Amino acid sequence: QVQLVESGGGLVQPGGSLRLSCAASGFAFSNYAMSWYRQAPGKERELVAVITSAGGITNYADSVKGRFTISRDNAKNTVYLQMNSLKPEDTAAYYCSARFTSAWGRHYDYWGQGTQVTVSS
Repeated sequence: QVQLVESGGGLVQPGGSLRLSCAASGFAFSNYAMSWYRQAPGKERELVAVITSAGGITNYADSVKGRFTISRDNAKNTVYLQMNSLKPEDTAAYYCSARFTSAWGRHYDYWGQGTQVTVSS
C-alpha cells in the first residue's frame, strides 16, 4: 500500500523555523521526484519545492527561495522541508507528493494527507 505521511507542522511565530518530514512507503521512492505543495484557505494550491530522484537538482517557488530547503534521504525513504524565517503568508496546509514519469511522458503521482503550518504571533 502506497503511503506518504507528513509530519512536523504546527504553530510557530514569525521568524521562526520548522522542519517538515514526509515518510514514504509502498513504492520505489528513489525513482521518484519529490515535491512539497501548500494550500491556504481560499487560495490555489502552489508548488513550493521540488527535488529530483537522486537529490541533485532542486527548485523553489520565488516566495520561499533562500528561506526553505528541500532534501531527501533515499535510504530512509523520507523527504524534508526545512523552513526558516517563516512569515504569516507561509500559513497553509503542506503536502508532499511523489512523481514518476514514464518513457511515454505519463505521470504517476502519489499524495500525502498534509500537515498544517500556522505562522502567527
